Amino acid sequence: MAENVKTRCGFVALLGAPNAGKSTITNNFVGSKVSIVSPKAQTTRATIKGIGIQNDTQIIFLDTPGIFSPKRRLDRAMVASAWNGVGDADIVTLVVDAKRGFDDETKAIIEKLKQNNTETLLVLNKTDLVKEDILLNLCKTLNEAYNFKETFMISALNNKGTDEFYTYLANNLPESPWYYPEEQMSDLPLKLLAAEIVREKLFLYLRQELPYAITVEPELWERREDNSVRAEMTIYVERDGQKQIVLGHNGSMIKKIGQSARHELEDLLEDRIHLFLFVKVRSNWGDDPARYSDWNLDFNS
Repeated sequence: MAENVKTRCGFVALLGAPNAGKSTITNNFVGSKVSIVSPKAQTTRATIKGIGIQNDTQIIFLDTPGIFSPKRRLDRAMVASAWNGVGDADIVTLVVDAKRGFDDETKAIIEKLKQNNTETLLVLNKTDLVKEDILLNLCKTLNEAYNFKETFMISALNNKGTDEFYTYLANNLPESPWYYPEEQMSDLPLKLLAAEIVREKLFLYLRQELPYAITVEPELWERREDNSVRAEMTIYVERDGQKQIVLGHNGSMIKKIGQSARHELEDLLEDRIHLFLFVKVRSNWGDDPARYSDWNLDFNS
């Protein structure tokens, strides 16, 4: 950047119920996939940073896990990660799925925002799926429930209304040097991004058959002499029956998942990827502190 240009930089936390579209907003702004998306709720497990430039401002989105009523240790760690994002943010934004409306999870989030009197923006996402009169009533109801500083109506998937939202953020973040190089899109290590893309493919191909009690851990990420990458990932499930679902008949499902993940990784990273997937049963992986540390999740939440 030229020395006489005033730059801005800051963190924008995206809060919301599961599947509100926080990851889609992050990927839309960055212009590349840095956070996985799926129709299955609670896909994002840790706060992911998506980094991009709007005018002279570097905006760092904190794509937080969806906030819901936690039941397991992993659930509690995910929700704690989401609320921790609020403390790190210069601007807090509540993202609401306009089609789902003012549901119980959104009400609970607003109650906690009230407790801390957190200055918050409101983003109604997926507005292309809702009739205008319903959308306006929803906007009125939400703004009566909480004193939002500004309201934006967008469809992140279709790129509608997003420029106005991003421009507002760019103009209201603090003056500051940029925290990251201009070309950097995320602080997520490549091996973890690869593991997330494998997990996304598991969601995509297994749908309702896939239990939440599943995780993907990178075991090896090795650059070879020909500049290709050898990547080894382990998929942990809790029971033998789940392992058979992931493998499929004669290994057909794991092969399909691996091919799809490899193609996407090669397109994303512009490198040749040799991807090897292994499926292991570990009944208590959700109580293993090592599974939490890579993702900066608090095991004791």
